[in-house]
Amino acid sequence: MAESPLAHIEIFSNAHDFQIGEQKNYVIHGNQYISSNDQATLIQLLKPILDASHTRDRETSPPNSACLPGTRIDIIDMIVAWADSTLLWNTHVLWLHGYVGCGKSAIALEIALIFEERKRLVGSFFFFRNTGDRSRMVRFATTLACQLAAAIPEAAPFIEKALHTKPGLLQSNLAAQLRHLVYEPFKAAAWSGRLLWTTLLKGPFLIVIDGLDECEDRQDVGAFIDDMLDFFGKNPFVPLRFLITSRVEQHIRGHLDRYQVRLESLVNHCSRDDIDRFMRACFEAKQQRNPVIKAYIRTHGDRPAKTDRDKLVNHIGGSFIFASALFKYIVDPTNDQSTPMDRLPHTLDMNPGLDTLYAKTLSRSQHLPHFSDVISTLALAFEPLPIIGMAELLGIEPFEVIRVLVNLQAIIHVPGTDELPVTMCHTSLRDFLTTESRSGCFFTPPSYHLHLSYRCSTFHVDQDPDTPAASYNIGRNAEWHLARFTSLPPTAQGPFPRFPETLDAFYAHILAKSENHPYFSDIISTIARCPELASVAQISMILGIETCKVVEVLVNLRPVINLPEGGDAVTVCHTSVHQFLTTESRSGRFFVSPSHHLRLSCNYFKLRLEFVFGPPSIIGDPPPIISPYECNVGSQFHWEAFLKAIPELPTIFNELDQLTARLPSQNLPYWHILSCIQLFVWAFRDLEPKPPQILLTLTRSIESLALSLELSTHILPAGWAL
Repeated sequence: MAESPLAHIEIFSNAHDFQIGEQKNYVIHGNQYISSNDQATLIQLLKPILDASHTRDRETSPPNSACLPGTRIDIIDMIVAWADSTLLWNTHVLWLHGYVGCGKSAIALEIALIFEERKRLVGSFFFFRNTGDRSRMVRFATTLACQLAAAIPEAAPFIEKALHTKPGLLQSNLAAQLRHLVYEPFKAAAWSGRLLWTTLLKGPFLIVIDGLDECEDRQDVGAFIDDMLDFFGKNPFVPLRFLITSRVEQHIRGHLDRYQVRLESLVNHCSRDDIDRFMRACFEAKQQRNPVIKAYIRTHGDRPAKTDRDKLVNHIGGSFIFASALFKYIVDPTNDQSTPMDRLPHTLDMNPGLDTLYAKTLSRSQHLPHFSDVISTLALAFEPLPIIGMAELLGIEPFEVIRVLVNLQAIIHVPGTDELPVTMCHTSLRDFLTTESRSGCFFTPPSYHLHLSYRCSTFHVDQDPDTPAASYNIGRNAEWHLARFTSLPPTAQGPFPRFPETLDAFYAHILAKSENHPYFSDIISTIARCPELASVAQISMILGIETCKVVEVLVNLRPVINLPEGGDAVTVCHTSVHQFLTTESRSGRFFVSPSHHLRLSCNYFKLRLEFVFGPPSIIGDPPPIISPYECNVGSQFHWEAFLKAIPELPTIFNELDQLTARLPSQNLPYWHILSCIQLFVWAFRDLEPKPPQILLTLTRSIESLALSLELSTHILPAGWAL
């Protein structure tokens, strides 16, 4: 990839007290450099990245961020004090981390400038995502080596010696290049008179590395950290320190030794006064350049007023990038012809004043994979999740989450480590995402709660119970997400075109929890095929089982079956559960055949006969759980449903065989067998030609009836005849 054009690069800006022989002029991207033969040869051999250091043109080679005068004083003083301190009491490495956009790169630039002025800066490297070699480790070591030779000329001969004595060094691994081109040459030069004197009087030298988390070569990042700490472990008194400003992502965390690396969170050093100073400076600079604002101030006085600026600072919290986004939203021209004075009150209201800002920012990642899932999870999760937890919950890689979020840093806090939670810069963003009339294509439907419930329920906590996703699941959030979903009106629950396979896996996962129960199939089939919505007591009565058995099955199925208290009807959490159970291609072993209507019709008819043949009711008795009328209606409905399914299921008569095959061998009350006979005659009397299964079933039923009459003491009721 071609390197970005540069406004200026001073390769030998720090070099002094050395002799220059024959000089040569070099023009690179329009910039002129003068070097000696030896130094020119070194540049040609090392081929450094010219726009990777703190002296690059930030307009063309981002990040373009710098500290405003008078800001970030506390954190800068802390870093300078660490860098100046003795090696006896402090680490060789200080790692400054914080969420994306909190000013890490600006601080790295400021520190590099400070130590360049003090002539103690060895080099700097500013990684940046998707910028060719600046987002790789391929030329990292050679770039630092070239800067080392310029800053400390005493190290140049040792670099040249390594290149000549090790011909394959530039093609070797990163650790070898760093060791022979940077660490060892610096160590060899460090004890010379000038460097030793500088170290004793002022303190160690410094290398500044920014944005290491943006390097694409993750294995090499780990190798760099390991080799750096190994070198300092073996050479504890080498007067060299590293300031690294970077998020501590998962692939970095495991390489950091807390005894050798000092970790500092920039979040702990974000001052409200810094934000206020930043906003005041931005507005003052804009007032000088904008004639509209200048004319307004002449008439109305300074704007924004201190009270308005205080309110803005309170909204911003501690995010410089959010502050910058708000400022640009207020002062930049828009298509609606509004002025900054018009937009300021909307910004102070925040909700819905920033809808345009939110939509514009979100559009930067809209095209990326998993965008909708990441944003919806961020909007609906009951507690903020870290990047690694969000990735585990959604079943994707952490870098895929970061890829979506990194473009949204103006409105979302992307934390300094993968273990810290992702949060929104302001709560109005959540309101925006969950209000369809405002967010449009970025709307997070409340039905996504069901997807989160599925992800929580299917997450295998036995893999590692200490992970963030496991902790989120253990916190009963699966139930709460489901409760939010089931509380929605049917119109809000909506269809699920985005993730039908996910739903099917979710339903199968939940149903499997009770499938080994002996009454599981009967109970689920009854719920799936009963539009009359029976209660627990009614289900137990229809199936002829104890109420507690029904509860045993349903209690494990709460994510998909609503188990009410009292006598309310048992329902499915969403119509898609019913569709799942009655669609064989989706439900597999949980498929509920329409032939179950036959069993239900027969059971209803049995209950009706029990009312006829049972003892008469007494005044004052509680009403029956299922009335005789409901038995008649239920029996007829399910028989008609059964008959309609016959053309679709040619083997459905197997149900008749299963229903009656056991009759001759069982001691059943005669009215149960009478119900079979009567139902078959009634149901099939108009069906021509008669299926042979009917005759077989009737024959078995009559045989069973004869057996039951011999064993029963009851008298066949009047009016019943075969």
